[in-house]
Amino acid sequence: MDTGSHLLFGATLAGLAMLQPEVAQEPALLHAVLTAALIGSHAPDFDTVARVRGYAAYIRVHRGITHSLPALLLWPLVLSVPIAWGFGIWEHEPIVFAWTMAAVVFHVFLDWLNAYGVQCFRPFSQRWHHLDALPLFEPVLFVTHAAGLMVWLATGSNPGWMFLWIYSFTFVYIGGRLLHHRGVVRFVRLQLGLEGVCHVVPSLHWFRWQFVLESSDAFYTGTVQGKELTVKDIYAKHTEGGMAVEATRAVDGVRAFLHFAQRVHVTCTERQDGYEVRWRDMRFWHNHELPFGVDVTLDRDLKVVSQSLGWRKKAWDPPYV
Repeated sequence: MDTGSHLLFGATLAGLAMLQPEVAQEPALLHAVLTAALIGSHAPDFDTVARVRGYAAYIRVHRGITHSLPALLLWPLVLSVPIAWGFGIWEHEPIVFAWTMAAVVFHVFLDWLNAYGVQCFRPFSQRWHHLDALPLFEPVLFVTHAAGLMVWLATGSNPGWMFLWIYSFTFVYIGGRLLHHRGVVRFVRLQLGLEGVCHVVPSLHWFRWQFVLESSDAFYTGTVQGKELTVKDIYAKHTEGGMAVEATRAVDGVRAFLHFAQRVHVTCTERQDGYEVRWRDMRFWHNHELPFGVDVTLDRDLKVVSQSLGWRKKAWDPPYV
C-alpha cells in the first residue's frame, strides 16, 4: 500500500483501540496508542533509507527483512517500550505493544495483497509472495477509513464501535477481492486455453484487470474488463545474443533485478558500437510497454558501458504496485 493509506489505517486502528475501556478513559494512553499505531503502520517501510545506496540496494531490501516474521515481533518491541515510557504509562505497555503489533501486521498483510511482492515468510522462505488482489492505492478502503476518521474528528465521541464495523467491512471487502481475483485467473486460463503461470493484476476499477500468462514458449499479456478478455501482446521467449546476455548477468543491477523479478523476459539488440540488453519483469507491463527492468549497454568486447535499473513510467500510471 502507499504511505498515505498505511498512515490512515494506523489512525483508524487507534480509533478501534478505544473499544478498550483503558484506552477510551485515559488520554495519555490513547495518545500513546495513536502514536504507536501511526509509527507502527509505517515502520516496515523504513527500509526505504536503502535508496541512498542506489536503486539496486533498494530492490534487494525493500519489503524484505523489515516485513519478515521476526520483524512482526521486533518492530512492536522496539517501538512500544520507548513510547510507553515517553507518555508515562509504563503500566499499560502491553496494550501499546499489542496495538503496535496490530499496525505492523496489518501493514505487512496489505503489502502481501499487492502485486509487488513481500518476503513476509522469511526466514522460512526467501520467495516474494503476492496475492495480487489490491492495487497500491485502494480507493474503496481509503474513502471508507477516511470517512470514519473525519466522523471521529468532527464528533469527538468514542469511535470504537464505528471502526469495528469499518474493519469488519474491510476484511469482507478484501475477501471479496481475493475471490474475484481467483475467478479472473480461472477465466483467463479458460479463455486462452493455455497451460502455464498466470498473474492477474488489479487496477483502481473493480472490474478491470491486466494479466500475463507464461507458457512454455511465450508470454501473453492482456486485459480483462467484465467478461471481455483482450490479448494485447505476445512475447516469444527465444533470445538472440546469448553471449551478450550472459555477460550482463554479473552486473549489479541485473543481479538485483533477478533477485526480485518472477516473469523474466530478456532481449538483446545489436548496435553499431555494441549491444543493448534489456531485462524486464512481464508482470508489470502497461500500454504495450514493459516499464520495470534493467537496461545494460555493452561494447563490442562485451564490456559494460552503462546500466539503468528501475521504472520507466509516471508514478500515477498503471500498474499500481
